[in-house]
Amino acid sequence: MNTINPYLHFNGSCEEAFNFYKSTFGGEFSYLGRYSEMPENPDSPISEEEKEKIMHMSLPISEHSMLMGSDASDAFGGAVSQGSNFSVSVSPSSEKETDRLFAGLSEGGQVKMPPAKTFWGSYFCMFTDKFGIHWMIDYMAEHKD
Repeated sequence: MNTINPYLHFNGSCEEAFNFYKSTFGGEFSYLGRYSEMPENPDSPISEEEKEKIMHMSLPISEHSMLMGSDASDAFGGAVSQGSNFSVSVSPSSEKETDRLFAGLSEGGQVKMPPAKTFWGSYFCMFTDKFGIHWMIDYMAEHKD
């Protein structure tokens, strides 16, 4: 079963926003990671200021849905603007389903990151479809057992 969750992008206020959302929804963050935790990449250096920004954060808001977000980074595309500050995040049940969804939804669009295993343990991809909608597909094998 695929699940779809909103993924919000911020210009440095992700942690503040998520603390605000948590005050309404309740619960605990299931993940909070900063850019400083990423493996260093000489092709995409991260400034000292950006290292404290949020790379990924998630807050469960129901049994089957999660609010997710991150801060924009100059190393990864720069600032976001209102109206383009969200993505649809799909959590499929397998790598094969990830590949199928990627092939169909990215056709005619712009690929930002093709499906690949990541340092955080996902099989993940990002792209903008031909209609301008931002997508993330994230298969986490250890969460599917």
